[in-house]
Amino acid sequence: MKKLNIYIAGQIIIGFLLVAISLVSILWLTQSLRFLEMITNKGLPISIFIKMTSCLMPRLFAILSPISLFVAVIFVYNRMLADRELVVIKAAGITPWQCAKPAIFVGIMASILAVYINNFAAPKVEKKFHELEWQVKNDVSHLMFREGEFTTIDDNLTLFITAHGKDNSVEGVMINDERNPKEKNTISAEKGIIVYTDKGPRIILINGIRQEINNKTLQFSTISFDRYSVDFSLTQNKKKRSNSYRSQTLSDLLGAQNNPGLSPAEARRYIVEGNRRLLNPLYNFIFSLIACVGLLVGKFNRRGQGKIILISILSMVLVEIDDLIFGNLATKNLYFLFLYYANYIIPIIICFYILFFYNSAKKRRLNQKELAAYA
Repeated sequence: MKKLNIYIAGQIIIGFLLVAISLVSILWLTQSLRFLEMITNKGLPISIFIKMTSCLMPRLFAILSPISLFVAVIFVYNRMLADRELVVIKAAGITPWQCAKPAIFVGIMASILAVYINNFAAPKVEKKFHELEWQVKNDVSHLMFREGEFTTIDDNLTLFITAHGKDNSVEGVMINDERNPKEKNTISAEKGIIVYTDKGPRIILINGIRQEINNKTLQFSTISFDRYSVDFSLTQNKKKRSNSYRSQTLSDLLGAQNNPGLSPAEARRYIVEGNRRLLNPLYNFIFSLIACVGLLVGKFNRRGQGKIILISILSMVLVEIDDLIFGNLATKNLYFLFLYYANYIIPIIICFYILFFYNSAKKRRLNQKELAAYA
């Protein structure tokens, strides 16, 4: 029996890895498409593109691992039923609980891995992702200024440079600034230098001309300058987005009510996210149970186990829907957290009850006796 459990567990792990890698690769490809604009329009280096997209992998894996494990368990046990292996195993007197041990073991291991990813790996790479994102949006010196091309830094801010030096110096600068709706500015200068401040990057221009048109009066004015400063900080870019709940530690999330910098709504969202990080890894265990229980206790059908598989899929989807509903309710009122926990506990209790106490053959015998009594 031990060798059989090891064999089944190995098949489940192989299937789990194949499905997980396939799904993560597909989602990684779709997510990385939104970064292609940074390569084509802003000259983003391939190395930073790879780093940014790689930071998405841990969270994608944590999200997709329960579904991947569910598919793997369904496939392995259904194939064993189709090959009559489970029929022989049941005939030998092996209980459904013993047959379910490999799926339960793999589910527990996957849950432990997901706990580590959700609470340690994912927050770290999330911070790294926001740092890279901030660098891409604000490091105008290396990522956004390209020689001999018009670069749109913002919707109403366009810049052109002839040459860009390694010391952040630029030559042949022209800037079209329409960020102020009341006026339009066109600035040209012989050279300049890019500097960084707490408010964001700016460029100091040397020996140039500033031309201004008032949008209301259409009055045109021009002025020559020896030195002039233009600020490139974008209003929508917050430095590193330090308040993102995804990059917070578990202790910060669960203790959000003691954080004076958070509103009550934000504190509730942080607390729910903390509980989600603790509970979501259990879906690996729950989904592996749901996947194997129906196939192990249901009666064998030579035409296939389509009905049982469909019921298992619907059960899994129902648990996911309840997770979204109860999670949203808990963000509005923390009293609903008990429903969020119940969505994890109840499926486990039901699955274990079926594995230990449900006997379809005995139930069929009782039904036949009842029909005979009525006859």
